[in-house]
Amino acid sequence: MDAEKYVYGLLDDATAAGRKLASMDAKGREALLMRMADGLDKGIGAIIRANALDVDAAKAKMTKSELDRLMLTPQRVKAIASDVRAVAALPDPLQKEESWTVPSGLRIRKVRVPFGVIGVVYENRPNVTIDIASLCIKSGNACILRGSASALNSNRALAAAIAPALVEAGLRGAAALVDTPDRAAVDVMMKARGRLDLLIPRGGAGLIKHTVENSRVPVIETGTGNCHVFVDDGADLEMAKRIVINAKTQRPSVCNAEEKLLVHRGVASAFIPGMAAALREKGVEIRGCPETLKLVPFAKPATEEDWPKEYLGLIIAIKVVAGVEEAIAHINKYNSKHTEAIVTRNEQNARLFTQNIDAAAVMVNASTRFTDGGQFGFGAEVGISTQKLHARGPMGLHELTTYKYIVEGTGQVRE
Repeated sequence: MDAEKYVYGLLDDATAAGRKLASMDAKGREALLMRMADGLDKGIGAIIRANALDVDAAKAKMTKSELDRLMLTPQRVKAIASDVRAVAALPDPLQKEESWTVPSGLRIRKVRVPFGVIGVVYENRPNVTIDIASLCIKSGNACILRGSASALNSNRALAAAIAPALVEAGLRGAAALVDTPDRAAVDVMMKARGRLDLLIPRGGAGLIKHTVENSRVPVIETGTGNCHVFVDDGADLEMAKRIVINAKTQRPSVCNAEEKLLVHRGVASAFIPGMAAALREKGVEIRGCPETLKLVPFAKPATEEDWPKEYLGLIIAIKVVAGVEEAIAHINKYNSKHTEAIVTRNEQNARLFTQNIDAAAVMVNASTRFTDGGQFGFGAEVGISTQKLHARGPMGLHELTTYKYIVEGTGQVRE
């Protein structure tokens, strides 16, 4: 396959479809999304059969957590369709504008507009195919989607399920799957400046690093999740236990799962032994600092390599700290700028933590698992940005738009 010719063909179709989408009214885009959701419901059988091929092929190569990301069930497909309907019902991001009149008499409007064509490169999780397609269409963008080879059958089936709705609307290229395992296609996307308006990598650290370092197309970096929970000496320890168990074990394969637990020295002996035992019952491997090892005989020593590591599985590292200031310093040194949490009843410490932690999301007395577009009320998300420009945190509809100025005059000239 000539990767450049193939990808450029997709981009040409996407550009044409994007222009049509941008001029389509909100009701038209909403109706299109509802038809896409219906297509997913009708296609559940074919989608599950295709996904089973991917899962069977991956069993010898992937960890349990990686397989969980790849796997689709009828319930998960129904949830994906439900998310599309939720996106359809959200307010139209292209209706928002600001306006003012300047002394010259010019009326200036700042209007939200689509980017145009958005490319997304992602790994393993086939639900991302539909999440991104729905958000892009709702925001008036066309998209080209390059999932991993390991999910190719699943992505093909998902794309096929929504294709009739797109074709019926005359938007065949609006959500195009890059239907090849050839990695050269990704290189073409990264070099397609002028054809591709924005590129978003969503996956592991290697994929993100490669894209950021090599792309000529503007990139929004969706980062990895080395997320911490800090249990302060002013914490409700039963609440802290519930939060830690949820953050670590509810779905350990995702980027908003907890990877590290920091505990104030003042409550370490009262909290850590029982907490470690509860995590062990859930199958979690415990690694700890020297103080933790004295409290948890079955823990393994944590090394310097553990503190910045994203496990994406049933492993947690525990560290005892002197207080909130040390917790903040440790987190800011090792975290990935994703999500951090404090459990405390001390309002001053909560304020200090939220003001000084460098992360896209900071939780107070809540699980890190809530950093999610759906949980934030965005319907779905393209990813969670850990950078500070142009978007930060869960990226929903607003983050998939930019703006332009429309200036209206009555014949003014500048002197």
